Amino acid sequence: MRRLPSLEETSAGGVVIDVRSGIAWLALIARYNRAGRLEWCLPKGHVEPGETLVETAVREVAEETGIYGRALITLGTIDYWFSTPRFRIHKRVHHYLLEALDGEITVENDPDQEAVDAAWFRLDEVDSRLTFANERRIAHMAWRRLAG
Repeated sequence: MRRLPSLEETSAGGVVIDVRSGIAWLALIARYNRAGRLEWCLPKGHVEPGETLVETAVREVAEETGIYGRALITLGTIDYWFSTPRFRIHKRVHHYLLEALDGEITVENDPDQEAVDAAWFRLDEVDSRLTFANERRIAHMAWRRLAG
């Protein structure tokens, strides 16, 4: 059995927060995975040439959720492996806490059309929505930073 060649990928995204009436709301996106299962996740995407990680996070959040934000702090990096038919991919996703400044929640501006839905969820309830444990960990970090 031949081992697949490896590739390194870097992405950035964010936990975009809107605080209304003392309650923090977080924007999540839904997309279908390769097996056709719906997954709720944090908005994120590939770094474009010439972009910083923070610029990528702000752009990807806006594209995938319709919400324009300002990056406040770094929340952490998720590091994982996955396979395609031709490669093993080592992916690092850098996450930032973003303050929502403007926009309406929508997936209509997603150029890749990967996101099929976007919605606001109370930050203290995202555990029941986020599909991946590593993204729940990032959301908990945002909660801890906001709660002090």
